[in-house]
Amino acid sequence: MTNMPSYDILEEKLKTYMSIEDLDIIKKAYEYALEKHFGQKRLTGEDYIVHPLSVAYILSNIKADKETICAGLLHDVLEDTNTTEEEMKKIFGDTITTIVSGVTKINSISFKGGETEASIANQRKILVGLTEDVRVIIVKLADRLDNMRTLWVHPEEKQKKKARETLDILVPIAHRLGMSSIKSELEELCLRYLKPDVYFDVVEKLNQSKAERDDLVLKMQNDVSELLNEHGIKHEIKGRAKSIYSIYKKLDTGKRFSDIYDLLALRVFVDTEADCYQALGIIHSKFKPIPKRFKDYIAMPKTNMYQSLHTTVFGIEDHLFEIQIRTYEMDEVAEHGIASHWSYKEHKSMNSAAMQNEMEHKLQFFRSIIDLKNEEDDDASFVNSVKEEFKDTIYVFTPKGDVIELPAGSTPIDFAYRVHTNVGEKMVGAIVNNQIVPLDYELKDNDIIKINTNKNSLGPNREWLNMAKTPAAKNKIKSFFNKIDKDEYAKKGEELLAKELRKKKISASDFLTDEHIDKLTTDFKLGDLNEIYINIGSNKITPIAVINDIENVVESKEEVILRKATNHKEVVLPNIKNDVLVDGIDEIKVNIASCCKPVPGDRIVGYITRGNGITIHRMMCPNVKELEERFIDVHWNKEINKRYPTTVLVHTLTKKDILFDIVSKTSNNGLFIESINNIGSSDNNTYDITLLVDNKEELLKFMNDVKSIPEVKDIERAVK
Repeated sequence: MTNMPSYDILEEKLKTYMSIEDLDIIKKAYEYALEKHFGQKRLTGEDYIVHPLSVAYILSNIKADKETICAGLLHDVLEDTNTTEEEMKKIFGDTITTIVSGVTKINSISFKGGETEASIANQRKILVGLTEDVRVIIVKLADRLDNMRTLWVHPEEKQKKKARETLDILVPIAHRLGMSSIKSELEELCLRYLKPDVYFDVVEKLNQSKAERDDLVLKMQNDVSELLNEHGIKHEIKGRAKSIYSIYKKLDTGKRFSDIYDLLALRVFVDTEADCYQALGIIHSKFKPIPKRFKDYIAMPKTNMYQSLHTTVFGIEDHLFEIQIRTYEMDEVAEHGIASHWSYKEHKSMNSAAMQNEMEHKLQFFRSIIDLKNEEDDDASFVNSVKEEFKDTIYVFTPKGDVIELPAGSTPIDFAYRVHTNVGEKMVGAIVNNQIVPLDYELKDNDIIKINTNKNSLGPNREWLNMAKTPAAKNKIKSFFNKIDKDEYAKKGEELLAKELRKKKISASDFLTDEHIDKLTTDFKLGDLNEIYINIGSNKITPIAVINDIENVVESKEEVILRKATNHKEVVLPNIKNDVLVDGIDEIKVNIASCCKPVPGDRIVGYITRGNGITIHRMMCPNVKELEERFIDVHWNKEINKRYPTTVLVHTLTKKDILFDIVSKTSNNGLFIESINNIGSSDNNTYDITLLVDNKEELLKFMNDVKSIPEVKDIERAVK
């Protein structure tokens, strides 16, 4: 293909597998794109039509169908011209317009900020495109390949940004779709711009050894061909070049160039699946294979539909050769993936419904990614989840023999949720290879898994979050509990608001009018009344704040903080009598020292007072340090379940008021505040806070959380 493709060149290529009727609609699409892009130029200086022509030519190489070719020619028309979707639908129909619209959505993002932000946004849009038609992604891959071929026109910074985005997201997608030819070229172009020194070093090394390698491959090719001819196997053999990127990846793991033995490689093409196995046996009869290097991807295809036999043998002069054996149809699918598969099925008159069903099965991986997109709360989580899904994979089976692909390390929980959310939520056990296994069992390649379910099951266990490996399963488990939590919060919030309205002698029906609800949802930026209840129930807003919003009661900042800080149930200070046990004494008056305020979990000591029983101090309290002769052994009753007051001092680095931040930490930890005093100085603040806590562990967690606030210098327990 020349640097300046023409429609004639494209048409000649399409004639090899398209009908006359197909060519008519494709020519119509070309002429339409030519008219719409007339006068537009690329940064290379070429007429803009060169780009869609190049994209269409790339798509023709993978034998894409007529709709995909048309979409390739038209993919920038909606974005770069004044054409509307309605106009395009009238001329080219719904399917082509849907594909073009999908590509336009992907391309319409305005990137802002650093590389990470742009990468995250683009990853989202690319994957969203799959929800409509997988051909959106196929066109996008061809579009990006042509743009990568002309990436030299951009500044170095943009070159690296586009190359990184392509390598991180588009290359793995091309791999999953089985589009090996596009994937390999994208990888090499990315390496060329991301690490030019490494790229050209590998190219130079390959050139230096090319003559010797070519000679060895030719000799081995002749020997294998002669061997197959002797046994009547009709075949074709080609030397297979190792990609520059795959060599770089091996060098990057510490291997030397001379150690990469599969630089010498052959690919054998035969007519039938039976011929593949027969050819393998014949080759092994003369050339000794290396153990554990044989892979049968015909009997067990990869989920991207790749099929082939792989073996590595000691060839001529004891050089190692990697040999792949496949049929011609397998080769089309291996090189061009889903697009090629679509074309093959069309020629076999497979009806469209059956084709769509097969595509859905093959795209189960992408469906799980789309689920992640819908369930993750933020972009960073989404990207981490995508990367997790692209890690090493295992292949396991349902009892019916269906192949399920999962990340290495997955458990029966991941398998159950991959089969169906309902299977995961109703799961009560798992059987792997006819053996009952625990739910945290690590699945292995070729395991056969049966999930036992119970329709009366109440749902997953929260502990499953620690057992599940895949983000998809974890997110579905989280969603299950989020829904339960929200229902509980909504019920609690409704009760709290009703209680506050009764206190103020306000009728609920008078208060919750449509007009009032609209005002509340607008002011608090919430969707509906149920969301208001959820936010009240989860302590994000208070019933008083809701009522005040309607009654237009304005509180001062200090009043808001103090109300929020002291918004807790009525707390009765503990009766200490049975909570601290005094060794050897059953009935005696016991008091908690007000100076150090111990709580369950503190090491404590009893101090015998004159006429006031025993006072309980923390062991390290300075007020009893010198009074050992009046100590008595005491210990906490393990059965207690009460809240105790204790005081902490929060020292800040700034005069800035961070009371809101501190109060939020008490809410997060479920603690109550009895009082807050601000002890200010010229440079900073100190907050004297008395809390009601269950035990020392709860207190220490709160103190650690407060210490994480940037403006906090230190937090300590007070002794007065």
